[in-house]
Amino acid sequence: MTKYFNGSITELEIKIAAGLSDYRFQHILRVRDYAVKLARKNGVDTDKAEVAALVHDYAKERSDDDFLTVIARKNMDPDLINWGNYIWHGVVGAEMVRDELGVTDLDILNAVREHTTGGAAEMTVLSQVLFMADYLEVGRDFSGVDIARQITDQSLAAGVRYQIIHTVQRLVQKEMAIYPKSITTYNYWLTRA
Repeated sequence: MTKYFNGSITELEIKIAAGLSDYRFQHILRVRDYAVKLARKNGVDTDKAEVAALVHDYAKERSDDDFLTVIARKNMDPDLINWGNYIWHGVVGAEMVRDELGVTDLDILNAVREHTTGGAAEMTVLSQVLFMADYLEVGRDFSGVDIARQITDQSLAAGVRYQIIHTVQRLVQKEMAIYPKSITTYNYWLTRA
């Protein structure tokens, strides 16, 4: 039994796995393992980190219509309709996690909201842990991942800074639109760590 979900971790895993491909579920398990490791190292409640990691991609494979329905029903920021799954599965997905899984802890829900966009001053240590665990889980194999892991092992905040700088650079190189919160995150973390 966990105080962050009305059931056991195994029951939560079963609920999450039921709505996702095996590929996505295996990623979630790797993120969970990395998040627990980072939580221990950074003084974060490991149970809270485990639940946050398990639910972070809960909505990742949902249809656009599912997200648009939640945005409308919950009167969320109308600008959200201009974005896609990359943003929705965190920002809107947190609402699905609350409504469908009964996870109501605000720290967990905010960490889910921020796991792809980051956050500025409001980003908790739990949110930083999830942000980095999703980026660094052992299945990730991109140029610079080993450097990012080393930096994060030295300082979680330095890892957050590294990730947001490199993510924004990659999006600019690809000439992709950048979600406003990611720009705010970049501006804040640029002078941190």
